[in-house]
Amino acid sequence: MALVNSTVPPALRRKRRRERARTLAFLSPWLVGFGFFFLYPLVSTVYFSFMHYDGFTAPTFAGLQNWTYVLTDYPSFWKGMGNTLWLVVVMVSLRVVFGLGVGMLIIKVKSGAGFFRTAFYLPYLAPPVAATMAFAFLLNPGTGPVNHLLGELGLPQPGWFTDPSWSKPALTLLAMWGIGDLMVIFMAALLDVPTEQYEAAELDGAGGFQRFRYVTLPNISPIVVFAVVTGVIQTMQYYTQAIVAGKVASGVIGGSGQQFEPGYPHGSTWTLPQMVYNLGFQRFDTGSACVVAVILFALSMAFTSILLRRKSGFTNED
Repeated sequence: MALVNSTVPPALRRKRRRERARTLAFLSPWLVGFGFFFLYPLVSTVYFSFMHYDGFTAPTFAGLQNWTYVLTDYPSFWKGMGNTLWLVVVMVSLRVVFGLGVGMLIIKVKSGAGFFRTAFYLPYLAPPVAATMAFAFLLNPGTGPVNHLLGELGLPQPGWFTDPSWSKPALTLLAMWGIGDLMVIFMAALLDVPTEQYEAAELDGAGGFQRFRYVTLPNISPIVVFAVVTGVIQTMQYYTQAIVAGKVASGVIGGSGQQFEPGYPHGSTWTLPQMVYNLGFQRFDTGSACVVAVILFALSMAFTSILLRRKSGFTNED
């Protein structure tokens, strides 16, 4: 190797060094951002998960005590895990299907497409706290207009955010209401599907479902994968809507001296991000909070790896 390097002219070596320096200079903003905002927090979280640390005193090594406490002794950990996985599977699936369906319907509208695009996109712009509070009042089992309308139609009137069996479906309805982001993405992908393929499929006698399966879906599959992956990552961080809905439904909207049961009702909206906040900022147990954060990261990576295990997920090749 030394013999090979010695045969390289000094001018060429200097040119290569300048090219490397130029490349690093262009990459430096990304490298700095990646190091400070991803790599350092990740390494620190893993480090503190093995430490006793309350955020004030110096951390001390605790071994696997934090992991043992969270996985075996911390109340409602597995309840929060189950709720989070339920939201990931059900909420993400329904949002993707509903967003795709709305996008397909709007591009078929002959007149008024702009109005429908605006009507479906505006809810996505609503602040999460305000939207959740409005939904909680609309779905109030006693005074909400939704249950009043269901009663007039002779249909069952669920308890929604006050019923453990209906609280997560109510949060899913809230998520589907704010479907504007996925609708816009899917509309752009659907409009990009070559019309020649639809015409060829019609000439071959393909029906509506067959055209969707063999023409539409293969062309928009990268966008579907993108929507699912980003939806999983966002839902693994699901915090604001669940905590606000529980507080509004329980009557604890704010103020000092009020007691609130996290995950109201009966732990049905208790999620892993709420657990991180409870451990880190209410109990000052930073080490255990970091354990939950590491578990969240591992679950997100696992879901993403499963969804992207085939390279063809981002291409149309089989």
